[in-house]
Amino acid sequence: MNIKTLTLKNFRNYSSSTFEFKPGLNIITGNNGIGKTNVVEAIHYLSIARSFRTQEESDLIQEGKSNAEIFALIKEGDISRKIKVAFTSKGKQIFINNKPVNKISELSKCVNVLLFEPKDVFLFKGAPKARRNFLDINISKTSPKYLEIYSRYEKVLKQRNDCLKSDNVDLLLLETYTDLLIELSLPIINAREQYVKDINDILIKITRALTGKESDVKLNYTPFIKPDENYLESAKQAFKSALEGDLKRKATSIGIHREDISMSLNGQDIAVKGSQGENRIVALALKLSPYFLIQNKEQRPIVVLDDVMSELDQTHRLRLVKLLNKFEQVFITATKLEVKDAAQYHLANK
Repeated sequence: MNIKTLTLKNFRNYSSSTFEFKPGLNIITGNNGIGKTNVVEAIHYLSIARSFRTQEESDLIQEGKSNAEIFALIKEGDISRKIKVAFTSKGKQIFINNKPVNKISELSKCVNVLLFEPKDVFLFKGAPKARRNFLDINISKTSPKYLEIYSRYEKVLKQRNDCLKSDNVDLLLLETYTDLLIELSLPIINAREQYVKDINDILIKITRALTGKESDVKLNYTPFIKPDENYLESAKQAFKSALEGDLKRKATSIGIHREDISMSLNGQDIAVKGSQGENRIVALALKLSPYFLIQNKEQRPIVVLDDVMSELDQTHRLRLVKLLNKFEQVFITATKLEVKDAAQYHLANK
């Protein structure tokens, strides 16, 4: 898929601007603070209706304005879709072909964007939540059922935590919520295990393309309970053992919402033993891997790389560009960058 046109109205620093993009590489350049990241932020927003820079959607509305809008024309083979996101002080509303939609899953079916941003260099060293988000977002894009089950899990988790916060905890009700969490966790664990396995089949090839050498790189996932024939009994015992601590902390301390993934490079944990350069390259390879897991080439995602080139040496830049030329559509932001045959968009002060 690719984005043909993008119109921003009162979005960040754009009062009213329209961009026409092309398949292949699109390079967006300009001085720092000019609004390069704002453009790719809008593109990424069309995928999951969430900014990768802020949790406050009011930040997306231009200062002094009461509303903002992102409008895009998306092509998927012979199919064209008009996507619109309207922001007001009361919230946002999403339209696909002028029809309002209420489920993010409907939007994700129409627009898929892979993102690499500067902070991803710390993906393996930072909080586990970012790594879980990588898994959950990408699995959800390939499996609406996963998103549905995970959403149900989050709802039950909140109910269990609310129960734990009660002055007089209803242990029978707590057990009911626990049983529901255990039931919902199994398909999530199975999906995560399979996705990690699929990613690892691709990861080695992409890492080799970026580095020019063979590396034993592997994503590692250990579920909180092994999904075998003893899963139900083991899970119940785990929650029983954690009950006293949960009652003291008034929160659910175990479960799929606490799981983590790690990355090993040549047999060693990259977060502990890897250099910053190794962490950057492997994180980039991981973020690009889901592209090749989608069999239908017309449905493969748009790729956004925000300020990825500034920390790469010339050799790695050339290898990255060579790899990116295999993608349907890519957006790269940089203060200055020239790539042969790429579409160039230079932003300047008005």
